[in-house]
Amino acid sequence: MLVARNLSPSKLKPLFYLSLISECNNHAQTNLFSILIPYSKTHLQSFPKFLPQPSINLFRSFSSQPADSTLQQNLLLSREGNYDEGTSQSLHVCPGCGVYMQDSNPKEPGYFMKPSEKDLNYRLYTHLEPVAQEPEFSNSVKRGLVIEPEKLNGDVNLIRKPEKPVVCARCHSLRHYGKVKDPTVENLLPDFDFDHTVGRKLASTTGARSVVLMVVDAVDFDGSFPRKVAKLVSKTIEDNSAAWKKGKSGNVPRVVLVVTKIDLLPSSLSPTRLEHWIRQRAREGGINKITSLHMVSALRDWGLKNLVDDIIELAGPRGNVWAVGAQNAGKSTLINSIGNYVGGKITQLTEAPVPGTTLGIVRVEGVLPSQAKLFDTPGLLHPYQITTRLVRDEQKLVHMSKELKPRTYRIKAGHSIHIAGLMRLDIEETSLDTIYVTVWASPYLPLHMGKVENACKMFQDHFGRQLQPPIGEKRVQELGNWARREFHVSGNSWDSSSVDIAAAGLGWFAIGLKGDAVLGVWTYEGVDVVLRNSLIPYRSYTFEVAGFTVSKIVSQSDKALNKSHQRNDKKMHSKALSSFVESLPLTSNGGIS
Repeated sequence: MLVARNLSPSKLKPLFYLSLISECNNHAQTNLFSILIPYSKTHLQSFPKFLPQPSINLFRSFSSQPADSTLQQNLLLSREGNYDEGTSQSLHVCPGCGVYMQDSNPKEPGYFMKPSEKDLNYRLYTHLEPVAQEPEFSNSVKRGLVIEPEKLNGDVNLIRKPEKPVVCARCHSLRHYGKVKDPTVENLLPDFDFDHTVGRKLASTTGARSVVLMVVDAVDFDGSFPRKVAKLVSKTIEDNSAAWKKGKSGNVPRVVLVVTKIDLLPSSLSPTRLEHWIRQRAREGGINKITSLHMVSALRDWGLKNLVDDIIELAGPRGNVWAVGAQNAGKSTLINSIGNYVGGKITQLTEAPVPGTTLGIVRVEGVLPSQAKLFDTPGLLHPYQITTRLVRDEQKLVHMSKELKPRTYRIKAGHSIHIAGLMRLDIEETSLDTIYVTVWASPYLPLHMGKVENACKMFQDHFGRQLQPPIGEKRVQELGNWARREFHVSGNSWDSSSVDIAAAGLGWFAIGLKGDAVLGVWTYEGVDVVLRNSLIPYRSYTFEVAGFTVSKIVSQSDKALNKSHQRNDKKMHSKALSSFVESLPLTSNGGIS
């Protein structure tokens, strides 16, 4: 060992060569390398030709913590999914949400339990009945035979069902119970960095053709519209188009705007008018060039054929299609419907009426032909949507799942309308006697119309109770302070709504008037509120009355609460009556005096 230290690095080459040929099977040689490597680190880098491939394992063995473990841990807490083929082959990705899967720690993302293997013969015994139910023992039972011998010959009569893909525990809970078992686990994952993962591929001037499938919710267009992505893609189109015109390499992305959930809009709405409205809002949101526009319903298969044909044509034989949109905009539901429509053997993505179902990028196989690829990306977090502040039970109340029905008020100046405990509209000034206000929101949200001067009392007495969400007084304080915004509106018709005042993630007020008005809108700080042209000009010809317009869920809870109060009152009354009767004095003949 002392002799080895005194040798020059050039004389140590034979030692390295001989030790590497023996693949370090000798423990003494391993110790020798642990001594020599610190003294000859710079010289080792100068002659890599003496280091065959097995040396990689040799140098890893001297590290106190393997490099693979650190790299794998960083990948597990990532949202990049399996869009990179090299990574997807080394780590398993949940086919439902795109998170990296692991079976070691249930308190970390991607945990799953490997299903137990069942004996293939267990299905052969399902036709048998318990012996105790038979009127008498049969001859076969007396002979000790429960099943005929020929039925035990292998798996001839056994029908094998296709194996279901294994998903993470979170997806299993969402699919079967509609909720996340442990929401705190998701907080360990970093925010999805669209610019780093997808943005840099779109901005690249070389490589496969890129198609951006921009998915927007029809009933929350401004809240779910991905403004940041729209600006990034528009800038990329401008830069790459200019480079292409100059004769340079320029990969110009194609933008396909897909408006989902149109089955929630009234069927009387004109498709031509809706398309014109969508294009106008998209331009104001930052999209300069739309290759094509599709209005679809994933649940009813409306518009899927034209969408699929368009995607296949734009992607070509080797293109990449990126499904991008806000949380709960309907990307996964749309991709599942496309897969069912084309008849491809794809793994169903996890769907749930809660934001943030997809956690990582999922490469969906079996949808596009040739070598074209379709990717589902995690929902983009829009902090200005009110749903990002609500808990799961509150989000379900706000979520719109059925065709919207108008709730219209004929209202004077000095009055206000509440949408649950989330938004309030004040009619402050108007040149008219009355105006028409139509509420478009989830039917599970209660409404209230009253005087503006009583608004503070409403906040103190009814928020978290009759006006929910928020559910409970504690949640009212947690959601923060209210902020006021002022809008000056004008219209030229009583019969139809002229403008909308929309809150991101909640719904909107449609205003119908023939004149001018000053409106004040109250909601929680940070929630985006926009003034826009009316999406649905129609209103209800049956007006709501002043006071509470109780939602379905609140009315059901009130009925249950009233029934329990009535039962308690009856019990108290019967107890009081019996105690009163017992306290009365009795006569000599046993009667009451």
